[in-house]
Amino acid sequence: MTHSVVISGTGLWTPEQSITNEELVASFNEYVARYNERHADAIEAGEIEPLTGSNSAFIEKASGIKQRYVLDKEGILDPDRLAPNIAERGDDELSVQAEIAVFAARQALDNAGLQPDDLDAVLVACSNMQRAYPAMAVEVQQALGMEHGWGYDMNVACSSATFGIQTGVDAIRNGSARRVLMVNPEICSGHLAWEDRDCHFIFGDVSTAVILERAEDATSDNQWEVLGTRLQTRFSNNIRNNFGFLNRADPSGVGSRDKLFRQEGRKVFKEVCPMVAEQITGHLADLSVPVTDVRRMWLHQANLNMNEFIARRVLGRDPSRDEAPVILDDYANTSSAGSIIAFHKHNSDLPAGTKGVICSFGAGYSIGSVIVNRVR
Repeated sequence: MTHSVVISGTGLWTPEQSITNEELVASFNEYVARYNERHADAIEAGEIEPLTGSNSAFIEKASGIKQRYVLDKEGILDPDRLAPNIAERGDDELSVQAEIAVFAARQALDNAGLQPDDLDAVLVACSNMQRAYPAMAVEVQQALGMEHGWGYDMNVACSSATFGIQTGVDAIRNGSARRVLMVNPEICSGHLAWEDRDCHFIFGDVSTAVILERAEDATSDNQWEVLGTRLQTRFSNNIRNNFGFLNRADPSGVGSRDKLFRQEGRKVFKEVCPMVAEQITGHLADLSVPVTDVRRMWLHQANLNMNEFIARRVLGRDPSRDEAPVILDDYANTSSAGSIIAFHKHNSDLPAGTKGVICSFGAGYSIGSVIVNRVR
């Protein structure tokens, strides 16, 4: 028997601290001024290029971002540090990433009307894990108080949430679980090169969660049936982060620029956006869902221009903000969590029978689309 699966609850945890574009630019430009002064002789001799300052208008035009939430504001805005201050915790303490995962998970459970022990599985799906092992998911399982079941981590960069949704749906449909928690604790500030003008404004921190369960078991008053999921990957180096456990085996590369997020933004836009639009259009067609029936698209919140391009290509016209909600102006790019934030914040106003698309895309390249229909 193949079980129908619904999203019966979502959760969102937002850090207390935020950084506006103006604050970020002031700190970054101070760093630039100090760098250029410190290397004035080398710059004058033509040995190195001077750094260029930034401004808020450039950031908003390039991305649509106005601010971002972060775990630690002080360290990021310190021109001598340009990195968050997030202290390591002892092995007997709950890790930072598990902690924010639990915050979002508990809200999702409340919204679904469930208790932790109602779950059978925990999937932690995000762009970076705080450690290699034990799995973050198993720590989250324990912190929630689940006394049975299983959990594991998965990483498909910015597409991790939609890949995680398909993984959870598959587990429920094949009978290995009745209910699955899929959670996305994204501490993006930790892998961002805050001294790089081309990307220092992109990311923010957040945690999101999704409850998936058999339709016959669900009792919440907001249920979205998963009509279908589709995943696609194609290898590309245009978005890459080389940080990993083998870095210590080559000490010469430790701390180099490639151990943080980097991308070829223009290439990514040109190559990924058409792929995403084509996947959504093909996915809808294969499910016999006319594009005209799609009421809302909760797209990956990486860049406003990308979202508008994709929505326009799918709909065949300019989308309204109601049809393709934007949260990146407030949250910035939160990697895998972006489309889930958009869904969490912008779905309860839609009536039963409404169809929509949750879609994320990113490094890999990777694309995940989830077609949903509100049933309650």
